[in-house]
Amino acid sequence: MNNAGQKILIVDDEPDILELIEYNLKKEGYQVFLAANGQEGITVAKKVHPDLIILDIMMPKMDGIEACRLMRAIPEFKNTFMVFLTARSEEYSEIAGFNVGADDYIAKPIKPRALVSRINAILRRNTSAEEVSENKLEIGDLVIDREAYLVFQGGNKVVLAKKEFELLYLLASKPGKVYTRESILKNIWEDSVVVTNRTIDVHIRKLREKLGETYVSTVKGVGYKFELS
Repeated sequence: MNNAGQKILIVDDEPDILELIEYNLKKEGYQVFLAANGQEGITVAKKVHPDLIILDIMMPKMDGIEACRLMRAIPEFKNTFMVFLTARSEEYSEIAGFNVGADDYIAKPIKPRALVSRINAILRRNTSAEEVSENKLEIGDLVIDREAYLVFQGGNKVVLAKKEFELLYLLASKPGKVYTRESILKNIWEDSVVVTNRTIDVHIRKLREKLGETYVSTVKGVGYKFELS
């Protein structure tokens, strides 16, 4: 795999962790940049424009959650992959990470082969969903036409309600990315006061009934993601 043109920024306050990840990613051909805290990470990111940022959660000066939140508010980082790296396994820290825009989550202690495999897979997401036109996605046997509100599976038309379609398009636009229930509510139902988590669950169930069980998976305690076939 040719990764020579892809840049990765690692933000962690532990020198040993920085060195370990840097060594293994450079072996894969990535350009690697380092920062020791969230503030420094934002500064470096603005200079090098990385394709992916690995952020520790617990850091001095500015933690990874806050750094991710601030960078997601900057247009140039809206579509940059952001992955959290942490020794904390509490469910609430994972949810907090996804709520501010994380794309994935890797737990310490670091297993180099597993980490490299995960990073490679995340960066491949850019090409997993082929954007045929501005408003059309082709993923496997699915064609999702946002402009016409049409879905075809294996050439056969699938009839979806408007919110079912919008939910599918949101998830499929970034295969593998975990969307929390809060982010789904914000993106699909905006500020509607009558919508609850149960509403999302019902729409997910209907999508599975119409498309099969393989496309949308549940991330326990967090939300949902679109699986690559």
